[in-house]
Amino acid sequence: MEFVILYRLVWASLIVLAGVAVYALLNHWLLQRGRAQVFRLKNLQSGSPAILYFTTPDCAPCKTIQRPALQSVREQLGENLQIIEVDAYEEPEMAAAWKVLSVPTTFILDAQGHPRHVNHGVTPAPKLIQQLEAIGRE
Repeated sequence: MEFVILYRLVWASLIVLAGVAVYALLNHWLLQRGRAQVFRLKNLQSGSPAILYFTTPDCAPCKTIQRPALQSVREQLGENLQIIEVDAYEEPEMAAAWKVLSVPTTFILDAQGHPRHVNHGVTPAPKLIQQLEAIGRE
Protein backbone atom coordinates (compact mmCIF):
# COMPACT_ATOMS: atom_id res chain seq x y z
CA MET A 1 0.00 0.00 0.00
CA GLU A 2 2.80 2.42 0.90
CA PHE A 3 4.54 1.59 -2.37
CA VAL A 4 1.44 2.56 -4.38
CA ILE A 5 1.21 5.91 -2.61
CA LEU A 6 4.90 6.59 -3.18
CA TYR A 7 4.57 5.53 -6.83
CA ARG A 8 1.64 7.92 -7.38
CA LEU A 9 3.45 10.72 -5.58
CA VAL A 10 6.48 10.32 -7.84
CA TRP A 11 4.31 10.36 -10.96
CA ALA A 12 2.36 13.39 -9.77
CA SER A 13 5.62 15.22 -9.07
CA LEU A 14 6.95 14.37 -12.52
CA ILE A 15 3.76 15.65 -14.17
CA VAL A 16 3.93 18.91 -12.21
CA LEU A 17 7.61 19.36 -13.09
CA ALA A 18 6.87 18.69 -16.76
CA GLY A 19 4.12 21.32 -16.68
CA VAL A 20 6.42 23.88 -15.10
CA ALA A 21 9.12 23.11 -17.67
CA VAL A 22 6.69 23.49 -20.58
CA TYR A 23 5.45 26.81 -19.15
CA ALA A 24 9.02 28.10 -18.72
CA LEU A 25 9.98 27.01 -22.24
CA LEU A 26 6.87 28.66 -23.70
CA ASN A 27 7.65 31.94 -21.95
CA HIS A 28 11.27 31.77 -23.09
CA TRP A 29 10.15 31.13 -26.65
CA LEU A 30 7.66 34.02 -26.49
CA LEU A 31 10.36 36.38 -25.26
CA GLN A 32 12.76 35.28 -28.00
CA ARG A 33 10.02 35.62 -30.59
CA GLY A 34 9.16 39.05 -29.20
CA ARG A 35 12.74 40.22 -29.71
CA ALA A 36 12.26 39.75 -33.45
CA GLN A 37 9.00 41.71 -33.38
CA VAL A 38 10.29 44.82 -31.60
CA PHE A 39 10.73 46.60 -34.92
CA ARG A 40 6.95 46.50 -35.40
CA LEU A 41 6.32 48.76 -32.40
CA LYS A 42 5.84 52.19 -33.93
CA ASN A 43 5.50 54.07 -30.64
CA LEU A 44 8.53 52.56 -28.88
CA GLN A 45 11.13 55.11 -27.86
CA SER A 46 14.59 53.73 -27.24
CA GLY A 47 16.26 54.62 -23.96
CA SER A 48 13.50 53.95 -21.46
CA PRO A 49 11.73 50.78 -20.35
CA ALA A 50 8.24 50.00 -21.55
CA ILE A 51 5.22 47.87 -20.85
CA LEU A 52 3.61 46.45 -23.97
CA TYR A 53 -0.02 45.84 -23.03
CA PHE A 54 -2.37 43.76 -25.20
CA THR A 55 -6.07 44.28 -24.56
CA THR A 56 -9.46 44.33 -26.29
CA PRO A 57 -12.46 46.66 -25.90
CA ASP A 58 -14.61 43.96 -24.30
CA CYS A 59 -12.01 42.73 -21.80
CA ALA A 60 -13.57 43.45 -18.40
CA PRO A 61 -10.46 42.55 -16.31
CA CYS A 62 -8.41 44.81 -18.58
CA LYS A 63 -10.62 47.80 -17.79
CA THR A 64 -11.28 47.13 -14.12
CA ILE A 65 -8.00 45.66 -12.89
CA GLN A 66 -5.12 45.82 -15.40
CA ARG A 67 -5.53 49.42 -16.59
CA PRO A 68 -5.65 50.79 -12.99
CA ALA A 69 -2.58 48.67 -12.17
CA LEU A 70 -0.72 50.16 -15.13
CA GLN A 71 -1.75 53.66 -14.04
CA SER A 72 -0.43 52.91 -10.56
CA VAL A 73 2.90 51.76 -12.03
CA ARG A 74 3.15 54.96 -14.08
CA GLU A 75 2.40 57.09 -11.00
CA GLN A 76 5.09 55.30 -9.01
CA LEU A 77 7.79 55.19 -11.70
CA GLY A 78 7.08 58.44 -13.54
CA GLU A 79 6.76 59.53 -17.13
CA ASN A 80 10.05 57.86 -18.14
CA LEU A 81 8.11 54.60 -18.35
CA GLN A 82 6.37 53.95 -21.66
CA ILE A 83 3.09 52.09 -21.73
CA ILE A 84 2.18 50.92 -25.20
CA GLU A 85 -1.38 49.68 -25.46
CA VAL A 86 -2.32 47.42 -28.38
CA ASP A 87 -5.91 46.53 -29.17
CA ALA A 88 -5.69 42.90 -30.25
CA TYR A 89 -8.93 43.28 -32.27
CA GLU A 90 -7.64 46.26 -34.24
CA GLU A 91 -4.16 44.81 -34.70
CA PRO A 92 -4.56 41.04 -34.90
CA GLU A 93 -1.31 40.67 -36.84
CA MET A 94 0.59 42.32 -34.00
CA ALA A 95 -1.06 40.07 -31.42
CA ALA A 96 -0.28 37.03 -33.57
CA ALA A 97 3.32 38.13 -34.08
CA TRP A 98 3.81 38.44 -30.33
CA LYS A 99 1.97 35.11 -29.79
CA VAL A 100 -0.66 36.66 -27.52
CA LEU A 101 -3.09 33.91 -26.58
CA SER A 102 -5.31 35.83 -24.16
CA VAL A 103 -5.85 39.33 -22.86
CA PRO A 104 -4.62 41.01 -20.85
CA THR A 105 -1.05 40.10 -21.71
CA THR A 106 1.83 42.37 -20.77
CA PHE A 107 5.45 42.30 -21.91
CA ILE A 108 8.15 44.15 -19.99
CA LEU A 109 10.62 45.69 -22.43
CA ASP A 110 14.06 46.93 -21.39
CA ALA A 111 15.49 50.32 -22.41
CA GLN A 112 16.69 48.84 -25.71
CA GLY A 113 13.21 47.50 -26.46
CA HIS A 114 13.98 43.83 -25.83
CA PRO A 115 11.24 41.82 -24.11
CA ARG A 116 12.42 40.56 -20.72
CA HIS A 117 9.24 39.31 -19.02
CA VAL A 118 5.82 38.18 -20.20
CA ASN A 119 2.70 38.09 -18.03
CA HIS A 120 -0.41 36.20 -19.09
CA GLY A 121 -3.58 37.46 -17.47
CA VAL A 122 -4.00 40.26 -14.97
CA THR A 123 -0.70 41.29 -13.40
CA PRO A 124 -0.73 43.40 -10.23
CA ALA A 125 1.24 46.64 -10.05
CA PRO A 126 3.79 45.35 -7.49
CA LYS A 127 4.78 42.49 -9.79
CA LEU A 128 5.16 44.83 -12.78
CA ILE A 129 7.29 47.20 -10.69
CA GLN A 130 9.42 44.28 -9.47
CA GLN A 131 10.01 43.15 -13.05
CA LEU A 132 10.89 46.67 -14.21
CA GLU A 133 13.29 47.15 -11.30
CA ALA A 134 14.89 43.76 -12.03
CA ILE A 135 15.74 44.75 -15.61
CA GLY A 136 17.15 48.02 -14.30
CA ARG A 137 19.60 46.10 -12.10
CA GLU A 138 20.79 43.77 -14.86
